[in-house]
Amino acid sequence: MFDIGFLELVLIAVLALLVLGPERLPHAARTAGRWVGKAKRMASNLTEEVDRQLKAEELRERIKEAGDDIKVEEVQNTIQAALDKAEEFKHMVNRDASVEQLDIAPAATSAPSQSTPAEKPATPSTSAIDNSTQSSIAKDS
Repeated sequence: MFDIGFLELVLIAVLALLVLGPERLPHAARTAGRWVGKAKRMASNLTEEVDRQLKAEELRERIKEAGDDIKVEEVQNTIQAALDKAEEFKHMVNRDASVEQLDIAPAATSAPSQSTPAEKPATPSTSAIDNSTQSSIAKDS
């Protein structure tokens, strides 16, 4: 990357040892190693992203070229013909659905209705209503 040889690295290590001293040199080396690792990861991520973008652009161009070869009007006409054909058979589907509804409806209405006197809702007699009305009127006055 920077085209640094072995002798240059040894010279940098000796200078770092003289400047930083033996106590701080390991900590500084670890920190420098972390920075170099982060820089390498960032460079790797950048190149991967550029490669993905180039491949995506190449794919877009291929699709565009293929789209130019296929006539869009022919595809639209084919789709319209299929829709018209489906429209012709629509009445058959509607008729089949109505026949199914007719088959189901008689079966539902043919079930006998069995109600017992206990199941019938009780209707209050008019005399009970008159008595309750008279009692509420008497209380108001």
